[in-house]
Amino acid sequence: MADVNKVILIGRLTRDPQMRYTPTQTAICEFGLAVGRKFKTAAGEAREETAFIDCTVWGKGGEIFNQYMAKGKQVYIEGRLKFDSWEDKQGGGKRSKLTVVVDDFQFLGAPGDHQRGAAAQGGEEQDAGGTPPPPRQMNRSPARPAAGNQPQQPQQPPQAPQAPYGEEQAFNDDEIPF
Repeated sequence: MADVNKVILIGRLTRDPQMRYTPTQTAICEFGLAVGRKFKTAAGEAREETAFIDCTVWGKGGEIFNQYMAKGKQVYIEGRLKFDSWEDKQGGGKRSKLTVVVDDFQFLGAPGDHQRGAAAQGGEEQDAGGTPPPPRQMNRSPARPAAGNQPQQPQQPPQAPQAPYGEEQAFNDDEIPF
């Protein structure tokens, strides 16, 4: 049977994400995730335990994660476990660490909850509601003809994506069959 290395977690960030770049300018975003579990002991006592997990997101996903996430925000992640081991420089012997390399993530919570103030960081401006501006569309058309050869058509601003369903399709948690 084949081996499987798949991790699915929902938790909250324990610290703000930290960005760095490799010498080839590949983004690396590192953050800590707290994942809680509530249970009852054999004596019926309610208990809670928390696991603290180090996570890494590479590339463009890491840049996006860093832009919108902050300490305390909730996130869903999918990824794989990675085991690193090294010799301690201060003579402390062999050290090791288990991390999650994130392949996919989804922000959880209200849409405005994931803004850290990109405008304050020199990023794009936000509206008063805390929502990010609509995504910019890339112009992937072939090279433009020289000016004066063809009349210019007015460009229309990009439109914000529509919600996948309207108010009439909203439901509450009691209506879910599981």
